[in-house]
Amino acid sequence: MATAADRAKGPARTSVWLEGKAARPRRTDQPAGLDLEKITAATVRLLDSEGLSKFSMRRLAAGLGVTAMSVYWYVDTKDDLLELALDSVMGELSVPALEDTGQWREQLRQLASGYRGLLVQHPWVSPLIGEFLNIGPHSMVFSTAVQRVMRSSGLPLRGQTGGLSAVFQFVYGFGTVEGHFRDRCRRAGMSQDEYFRQAMGTISEQPGLRETFEEAQDVMDARGGDTVEEMRERDFRFALDLLIAGIEAKRELS
Repeated sequence: MATAADRAKGPARTSVWLEGKAARPRRTDQPAGLDLEKITAATVRLLDSEGLSKFSMRRLAAGLGVTAMSVYWYVDTKDDLLELALDSVMGELSVPALEDTGQWREQLRQLASGYRGLLVQHPWVSPLIGEFLNIGPHSMVFSTAVQRVMRSSGLPLRGQTGGLSAVFQFVYGFGTVEGHFRDRCRRAGMSQDEYFRQAMGTISEQPGLRETFEEAQDVMDARGGDTVEEMRERDFRFALDLLIAGIEAKRELS
């Protein structure tokens, strides 16, 4: 357990957005065209192409054609840069116009679907969301939107954080698994359908797993969909409809 002395020597990191690091002026002796926006964009591209485990400041600098020290003038640590990259992709999320509070169901579906798409498109996002405070400008726009939509649902105040958790923790888990599966297929050089068929075929041939597999076959058949993406889309929409129905039921009972 860390002692008070340990904490005083190495205080816990808060956020790049709280420590005045996100708006540092450019030095005139730095390579032409290099700035924090360009570095952040290159970080996102590298994370998308190679993943979080292979990301390093040295690889980033090499891709930019500069030294690692040039990058470190703009950010103090790799974590600062990862936090900036995380908020950058949060800016890809579309936020609905919230004037019509009667459209909360459609607005909630839009926000949930957008969040899922972000997690799928950028598999490195999911582990970082738990690492940082997520208080960058783009993250706060999204957070404000989901809170306002939940307020307009009619749930009592005491239940609104639970409603948000039910929807967005579900989306987080669904999108994380989906994104990692797609990434695994890509790395294996296979389509999702090819990977799925191979995996299911292998499972069905294992004596210890065959009974469970066969027991679930009627559920899988009833699931519908000819492709992995179609099956997954049906599951997501149905699950989200269940959650919205639950919100409506709790609202009526309040």
